[in-house]
Amino acid sequence: MSDDHDHSHEEHKHTHEDHDHGEPGSDDHHSHDREELGVAILTVSSSRSLDDDAGGDRIAETLEAAGHEVSTRDLVPDDYDNVQATVERLVDREDTDVVITTGGTGVTPDDVTAEAVARLFSKELPGFGELFRRESYEEIGPMVVATRATAGVARGVPVFCLPGSENAAEMGAELIVSTAGHLVGLASREDDDHNYSDY
Repeated sequence: MSDDHDHSHEEHKHTHEDHDHGEPGSDDHHSHDREELGVAILTVSSSRSLDDDAGGDRIAETLEAAGHEVSTRDLVPDDYDNVQATVERLVDREDTDVVITTGGTGVTPDDVTAEAVARLFSKELPGFGELFRRESYEEIGPMVVATRATAGVARGVPVFCLPGSENAAEMGAELIVSTAGHLVGLASREDDDHNYSDY
């Protein structure tokens, strides 16, 4: 169900107004926020299909309910190279402002999503994983230590890596909805200042 055609957006992901400040407390701290985003969802699983992907479905529903558009959905097995190459392709799509992966963030030997995607990050966003685990603690208690949800910026695009369970995917998607527009506005400015030919 991989979708390679582009969707039209009123605003290209690399087009943005120039602002003087981006630090907390400045008058225009949120003036660059994006209200409508194109979101790519990647499910990482060797046992599921897109027809049996409750976590991915819940992410799509949550993002669409918030007014965002799912630009594509894809599925790859738990394989380091496949995960990395697919995320790299997704962040380069013109219709995609945010990439969300679901699955492969645990501690079993085949859970490689966090490692594969981290190699693409120019900046890490540790606060996302910290917040995700704090919220998850109320549901699963100390077992939250096995949850390796993470996020970062790859080629000017925020990438979020969520667990594969339906409940975790939904909670992560809700956190993303509350922060993604702001992060996209900030991260897209980085894209103009860096050369990513070394990836």
